[in-house]
Amino acid sequence: MSAGAPSSAGLSALVFDGGEQLDESGAATHESTASSRALSQVPDWSREKKRLLQWAPPQSLLASIRAYQRHAASNMPWAGLMRRLCVLRHRFWSVVTGADIPLNSNIGGGLLMIHTNGIVIHPRASIGPNCLIFQQVTIGTASGEGVPRLGAHVEVSAGARILGDIVIGDHARIGANAVVLCDVPEGATAVGVPARIIAAEPRGKLALLSESQRFAVPAGLGARSVR
Repeated sequence: MSAGAPSSAGLSALVFDGGEQLDESGAATHESTASSRALSQVPDWSREKKRLLQWAPPQSLLASIRAYQRHAASNMPWAGLMRRLCVLRHRFWSVVTGADIPLNSNIGGGLLMIHTNGIVIHPRASIGPNCLIFQQVTIGTASGEGVPRLGAHVEVSAGARILGDIVIGDHARIGANAVVLCDVPEGATAVGVPARIIAAEPRGKLALLSESQRFAVPAGLGARSVR
């Protein structure tokens, strides 16, 4: 063996150390992905807040639902009276907004509704945290009894229909007027009637993007193009 060549023991140590480094790198990547996924499941309650006396019907409707569910779980003597008041609040804001969102809806925190007119959500449907829903959206049953389950940070554009026992993955996007009858993978985009999957982002990528980045206008499109 030449003087410059490493010994077998040295090669074994090099391979072993390299394996450790790869293991540490892979573990760090896994931990980073798991951390970003966990953070994406944390509700951003600031999306539902409004200023005192501010006219904000979507937030007021959500507030009546949150208050009803909070008092429904309470054992305080006045809980029954508060629930009745919440029912009245809910009916008023339902008329104002034109939305059909039941008091017992399973909605994660941080839901943002830009325009609530015509939004219909089945009482057994499940909506994850920090979702975005535009006007004229229906989330309900199809021919059977199953209902949709939406993950976190799902964006549902105007006029979309999400129907049946299907799962919409985290950070998925539903195009305007799409009729979704099948599962949509995490980070994917679904458009058309019936909806088809046209794109999917790499796992974990969208969890690291800010809301402003996700809504950014693509390069080459001017202000006139998106109006």
